[in-house]
Amino acid sequence: MRAVTYDSYAPDNSQLRYGEVAEPKVGPGEVLIQVRAAAVNPVDWKVMAGGLDGMMETVFPVVPGWDVAGVVARTGPDTPEFVPGDEVMAYARKDVVQGGTFAEYVAVAATSVARKPAALDWAQAAGLPLAGLTALRSLDRLQLGSGDVLLVHGAAGGVGSLAVQLGWDRGARVIGTASERNHAFVRELGGEPVSYGDGLIERVRALAPDGVTAVADFVGGQLETTLAVLADGGRHVSIADPGVEQHGGHWVWVRPDGAKLAELAAAVDRGALTVEVAQTFPLERTAEAFDASRTGHTRGKLVIEP
Repeated sequence: MRAVTYDSYAPDNSQLRYGEVAEPKVGPGEVLIQVRAAAVNPVDWKVMAGGLDGMMETVFPVVPGWDVAGVVARTGPDTPEFVPGDEVMAYARKDVVQGGTFAEYVAVAATSVARKPAALDWAQAAGLPLAGLTALRSLDRLQLGSGDVLLVHGAAGGVGSLAVQLGWDRGARVIGTASERNHAFVRELGGEPVSYGDGLIERVRALAPDGVTAVADFVGGQLETTLAVLADGGRHVSIADPGVEQHGGHWVWVRPDGAKLAELAAAVDRGALTVEVAQTFPLERTAEAFDASRTGHTRGKLVIEP
């Protein structure tokens, strides 16, 4: 099958290769997914740079990619949940970095897989799992509910745009940081946009004079602002800054979870959630997709289509 691989860590795209590799084996409790789309996440190129070497085992050559949407090609032994032909999606992170989703096929544990919502196309469905599960886990850790005032750092990004929608769906008032060119987009999602940068604390306080009750940081480096605008007894999480744990917050690291992914699919089905796709790339242009992701200014998701 065709796939993108790298044979060693690199801080750039110099080790990325496009070519033929062996089709993955399908073990008990797994499904083989024919990949229709695979979303790019910053963690993909950070892993390639060795950023998680102290945390996760890596076996080279690595096929990058943790997000996938596609069709079940076949199932391993004792996998009654799915049959060939099912349209599915998954956050396909495994315990070992090796067999990812930037390929024509990927084997995934059935417990990580959920059925694709009919309302999403393949690219949108591929963009939902990691970002959506991250947003959902963040709001669950915040115990966000009706009456809360939520500040989302990075409200126009892949994770932040989903968190804004999920927060609004829970009855919270949502304030989201974004560049001015994305303010209309944040409003469409149900959020109240504020420009990031100098003066952010004052702008948030103008919207929420009593402070916000919850903060979700999907950018990093926002702890000072978070603590300055958080009301007494407020809660905060970050996916990018483990230092929040020293200040009463939670560092969120999302896990594969097919049942939670099905919750997100249900939100899509009832019209409460959609996925913004910024750009798609063919498999052989994965390096370009990584470069676009590195800019940190993408609205929505970048997606690979084999």
